[in-house]
Amino acid sequence: MTLWVLSTDNLRRDQNDELMPLLEVIVQLVRDLAAADDYRVMVVGDLGLLPDEIADSLRATVALTRRRPGMHVNVAVSYGGRHELADAVRSLLAEEAAKGTTLAELADNLEVDQISEHLYTRGQPDPDLIIRTSGEQRLSGFLMWQSAHSEFYFCEALWPDFRKVDFYRALRDYEQRERRYGA
Repeated sequence: MTLWVLSTDNLRRDQNDELMPLLEVIVQLVRDLAAADDYRVMVVGDLGLLPDEIADSLRATVALTRRRPGMHVNVAVSYGGRHELADAVRSLLAEEAAKGTTLAELADNLEVDQISEHLYTRGQPDPDLIIRTSGEQRLSGFLMWQSAHSEFYFCEALWPDFRKVDFYRALRDYEQRERRYGA
């Protein structure tokens, strides 16, 4: 499960003093998730764009759950799909350069899985279902790479007003679909 709580676009648009209260709420959300022994919490996004004390707090909380066998809960903070892809490509290029691979060699031999291995969600399955709240009919860059074969459900409720019944409706809609995985 991935909860997108703050985009890179929000970080660019909002003033830092306006963001601090929201960032403190996000830190508390991550702490609350970590306090439940059932979850392995990961923060996905570019923590380098956050104030140091916020990023350090998130990293420390995530470290407490690193070895848990429970369900993965990703909290996307300072996340943007384009930003993630750029980070993945930079990471892949740096890894291959360290091995002595030339750019031409990499271009000739590049496989899709090589990029996937450098995403923030590496090692996790792609989402089967993405629920978009707020009535918007777009993903806004959310999990661009990982959502290639995902099913989508759009809900009018805003996230704070999203209820269990809305979630059950999304699941019922999903279970009635025939998954074709791009075919």
